[in-house]
Amino acid sequence: MTLLVIDDDETQIEKIRIICEALEYPSVEYLSAMGVADGLKIVAENVVDLVLSDFRLPDGSGFDALRGIKAMNPMIAVAMMTAYADTGEAVQLLKGGADDYLIKPTRKEDIERLIVRVNEKIALLHEALLPPNEGPTASPAVSGIIYRSVVMAEMMSMAARTATTAATVLITGESGTGKELVARFIHDRSGRKGEFVAVNISALPESLAESELFGHSRGAYTGADVDRTGRFEEAEGGTLFLDEIGDISPPLQVKLLRAIQFGQIERVGENVVRTLNVRIVAATNENLAELVAAGKFRRDLYYRLNVIEIDLPSLRDRKDDIRLLVDHFIKRFAERDGKPMRGISREALDNLIKRPFPGNVRELENIIERAVVLCRGDIIRQADLPPLLEGKAGGGEGGYERRMALFEIELLESALQVAKGNKSAAARELGITERHLRSRLERLKLKQ
Repeated sequence: MTLLVIDDDETQIEKIRIICEALEYPSVEYLSAMGVADGLKIVAENVVDLVLSDFRLPDGSGFDALRGIKAMNPMIAVAMMTAYADTGEAVQLLKGGADDYLIKPTRKEDIERLIVRVNEKIALLHEALLPPNEGPTASPAVSGIIYRSVVMAEMMSMAARTATTAATVLITGESGTGKELVARFIHDRSGRKGEFVAVNISALPESLAESELFGHSRGAYTGADVDRTGRFEEAEGGTLFLDEIGDISPPLQVKLLRAIQFGQIERVGENVVRTLNVRIVAATNENLAELVAAGKFRRDLYYRLNVIEIDLPSLRDRKDDIRLLVDHFIKRFAERDGKPMRGISREALDNLIKRPFPGNVRELENIIERAVVLCRGDIIRQADLPPLLEGKAGGGEGGYERRMALFEIELLESALQVAKGNKSAAARELGITERHLRSRLERLKLKQ
């Protein structure tokens, strides 16, 4: 195991180093830093299992070190050393995420006991074959949602409480956070007998969007040779999921508002009012309040959609879930491809946990699929992972936008490569229209 000591007392650093060297088991790689900034730099660049930090440091406090370390990798154990036997301070540290604390002057037996205990814990966490899902995880057979983090548990609790009501739900969050999975979870828990019908608004050609949603009668326009049932009618008695709702055109916003408010629709080219029982769940990765302020989205429709808002956290804000998700994806792709995969190495897992993931869970899923396909052994190693797009987990000012653009470029280029340059086929693979694909290629300045 690797131990990092953060302390500005060189005598203390040397004392702990001697204790570690004398240990017969486990074998300890010993690292040291004199302050918070140096300590965080070492954690970012190395696979560290245990950090033993002084509480009072020249460039900050133990809380600063604790927060920085846990933000990078929540699986790293952090123990604090304090010269004061203050119970209140100890409680604060433990509530703040510290795994343990030691009173100075530290005793040899306390340090040895801490190292052995943490080593036993990480031995379980870093086994090649990761343990099965535990904790408050939703059943993959029902919803496919894997989580253990408190922030995700709170969102799923809200979704479960909302499910049995008739309230309209707006699911927000970055691209790739699993908005459709949560919508399906709400439908599965609702008890509604009808179907779950999903529509991606951004994938609908504007000229056909109204017909797609509300249907049309024969002769409504050129090419309308037969009556057509729209998505609203298909979802009768069930749930209609409207993804990328921020992309809906202004004329269609009016008709959608009426459908939600009165439960009534009219097919294109028809004057017959049809009353439906449809639960609406909408989703967006845009800020609808800003679109309302800019006059691009109707205020009354926004309030109708936003009765209950479920804001899904980014993967950067639920790093506790990465190990479970990695395990889930390895098993799924290994079974699909018939590969005898046992899991992932300690270094590769640490690398993944420290990544920024602008594409969130979808990006992690793609990375694991790629790794399973290319892996030559039965364990995913760091060499099987694609390099970080920005080289490091950081990014500085504007880093998120740059990484998100780079991720989208990689996604589009990959789809075009698989489709051998055929844009129609690439668009189908991505689940978007060819017009939308060409628009993204133009905006990202990619060759067409």
